[in-house]
Amino acid sequence: MINKRIWSTVIIFLITISGINAQTPDVFRLEYMSMPKNKDEVALTRLKIVANVPIKVGKEDNFIIGGEYNKFAYVLDQEVAFDKDVFKDFHVIDLNLAYMYRYNEDWRFIGVVTPRISSTLNEPLQKNDIAMNVTVGVLKEKKNVEKPTRLVLGLSYNSTVAFRIPLPVLYFEKRFDPKWAYVIGAPKSALKFYRTEKSVFQTEFILDGYYANLQNNMLLPNGNSAAAISSSAALITLGYQHTIAKNMFVYGFMGHTLFNNGVLRNEERKESIILNNESSFYFRTGFRIGL
Repeated sequence: MINKRIWSTVIIFLITISGINAQTPDVFRLEYMSMPKNKDEVALTRLKIVANVPIKVGKEDNFIIGGEYNKFAYVLDQEVAFDKDVFKDFHVIDLNLAYMYRYNEDWRFIGVVTPRISSTLNEPLQKNDIAMNVTVGVLKEKKNVEKPTRLVLGLSYNSTVAFRIPLPVLYFEKRFDPKWAYVIGAPKSALKFYRTEKSVFQTEFILDGYYANLQNNMLLPNGNSAAAISSSAALITLGYQHTIAKNMFVYGFMGHTLFNNGVLRNEERKESIILNNESSFYFRTGFRIGL
């Protein structure tokens, strides 16, 4: 049986580098997100499924196999001179392969390789549908103390971003009071209030986004081509999580974007046309099984 603390350590690292908005490690997660129609006549929904399986290697090391599936539904009610049905649905599928080496009681070295399919999948799989993310880092955790802390430092390389250079990873969490904890990092910072151990209120600042290949490229009215759809957003949310049984939780969050930028991009990942730059309301709810 894998050690609970080791399993927690690896999945917290996966949470940090993948943007999963979790409070504790998840064996399973089912989540629904909605951004209703805004002034640009754009609406977005997302269905997320996450699963993780640990495999013990020797006495101290561990290998984690994890998967995440996201289905996006994009509604564009603007009158446009191109086929918006090309990107009405798109998918992001990740396979996380992580290895954790225990250096000592507090420090662990972790490497993660994430093959990704990110595409509209209108046709059989294409070369541009596949990407690769690689992350290396360290994690230091102190749990059985008066004020528990968790620190993650690392570098992450994502082949889908415009600037293909390793980017820093940072996550720091501290429960500074029996009722309060904070998280500082990217893609999420948060403040948590523990009404009870089973009842937690939380406010978040989140950086979120997606990138998906368009299998059917388009020529746009402005003369540019469209080969991919992408979005970046900053969000403020307020939410609640309730424990319904041991390691089983339901949660809900609502909020608003501070900025939102949805665009079509060409083969060089340069902006071809803006689809959405108006703010939106944001809702997220789900069920998860933690460790």
